[in-house]
Amino acid sequence: MAINLRKGQTINLRKEENDLSKITIGLGWKIKQKGGLMSMFAGKTKEYDLDAIAMMLDSNGKIRNMGDKLLNSDVIFYNNLKHASGLVYHSGDNRTGGTGDSDDEQIVLHLSNLPEIYNRIVFVVTIYQGITRKQHFGLVENAYIRAVDASGKEMARYSLDSDPANHEKCTMVFGDVQREGGGWKFHAVGEAYPFDSFTEIVRQHMYT
Repeated sequence: MAINLRKGQTINLRKEENDLSKITIGLGWKIKQKGGLMSMFAGKTKEYDLDAIAMMLDSNGKIRNMGDKLLNSDVIFYNNLKHASGLVYHSGDNRTGGTGDSDDEQIVLHLSNLPEIYNRIVFVVTIYQGITRKQHFGLVENAYIRAVDASGKEMARYSLDSDPANHEKCTMVFGDVQREGGGWKFHAVGEAYPFDSFTEIVRQHMYT
């Protein structure tokens, strides 16, 4: 049975209890729908384009390989779907979200073979052009991050609360996985930011 985490909580991903040869980080969300009589005239809720990103950090919390404009880099996103090692890869961009009960985007990790230089992987979701379109995480509901082992067993899930602090925030650090001794731990972060480009988060983790 999966462990439901609260913001700030951490659990160990135990290899004795789970098949950690492959871990899938699933991210999902739904957009709040307009209700009442006015919704008949307002039309469909405007499309949200939420993008999931994974940043692979070293023991200093920095990105070692920035690539060429993040291509072939240690940042996995819609234009750089697979890491050069082949051990971290992205399912691809989902431009709508909320289409069903399955994950909207997934990032797959082969942690057992990941080189020691990578100490932490951070999972970020941004709302593309959120500021211009007046779209933010205050209008997103049922958002979550979960960790699933190679057998399909859900090990942990963190569901974001409807927090007024997320109003006008267009970027969210959902969670991360980090080395712990000889294994890994999963951390529920849930920190939101007002900008709508993940490159702002990337800059915070660059070597200067």
